[in-house]
Amino acid sequence: MFQNNSNMKHSILILFIMIASNIQAQEWIDKSLYPFDSHFLELENGKLHYIDEGKGEILLFVHGTPTWSFLYRDFIKELSKSHRCIAVDNLGFGLSQRNDDFQGTPEEHAKNLSEFIRRLKLKNITLVVHDFGGPIGLSAALDMPNRINRIILFNSWLWATADDPMAQQIDGLLNSKEGEAYYLEQNYSVQVLLKEAFVDKAKLTEKIHNHYIGPFPNSNSREALLNIGKGFVGSSDWYESKWQELDRLAKKDWLILWGTKDPFLNASYLEKWRSKLPEAQVVELETGHFVQEEKTLEALQVIKKILK
Repeated sequence: MFQNNSNMKHSILILFIMIASNIQAQEWIDKSLYPFDSHFLELENGKLHYIDEGKGEILLFVHGTPTWSFLYRDFIKELSKSHRCIAVDNLGFGLSQRNDDFQGTPEEHAKNLSEFIRRLKLKNITLVVHDFGGPIGLSAALDMPNRINRIILFNSWLWATADDPMAQQIDGLLNSKEGEAYYLEQNYSVQVLLKEAFVDKAKLTEKIHNHYIGPFPNSNSREALLNIGKGFVGSSDWYESKWQELDRLAKKDWLILWGTKDPFLNASYLEKWRSKLPEAQVVELETGHFVQEEKTLEALQVIKKILK
């Protein structure tokens, strides 16, 4: 009996710590910006956080780095009036938790997303992807093409990157001791690279920037940023293998919303998409990498039209 009481007290203590940690983790969230209820699903590699707003045809939003579901907040506020909007936080990002042995490569994130889609039995999906969310989301789509109706793609890629000069430059930094220190100790991805990706710096207000800083308070949490960043080149062969399979999704309805002043993914990336998907609707917006932040209303107008 005493042993059972001891176990019960231990369980209650763990539960209290988990609740307290979750509350603390969300103290930096401004509910006026991100007014959504949190949902969690225990996956094989960790506890994945997602939001699930509205009813109707499903819009599934997949982010890249160093962002999380917060990136799509204004899209969800508006589109959840007519659709069921689901936005995930990849493990190690946003409010999701990763297991210690989870390596966080793009391939592993893609498997997590496939598991998530199957567990929630999602069908008739409009897939919305950006940055690393491109290969992550499109890999899951290739895994279950019959569940996908439509694809909306912001600045991203899905082909070999090993010979790309920009990718090589980033890879060299991330695989150096100095680069690892920048990422883990100085939060370089969020503090520096995120800012560089904006053309209109005024769009990245201090309040908004703090919501991208918040998920990465220490070096341990920033390993997710470092690991996925190394996958820009480290997963080059995997991207190419998926690129060769992409014809299986070519007949879907595609909308490409492209920031033409992206300092990282230049015009050659867009031309690669055009050559592969000549039937895709392409809308070019004069902005940086984060179209969702800099051209919110313009992107929403286009998405509303294609959804109708």
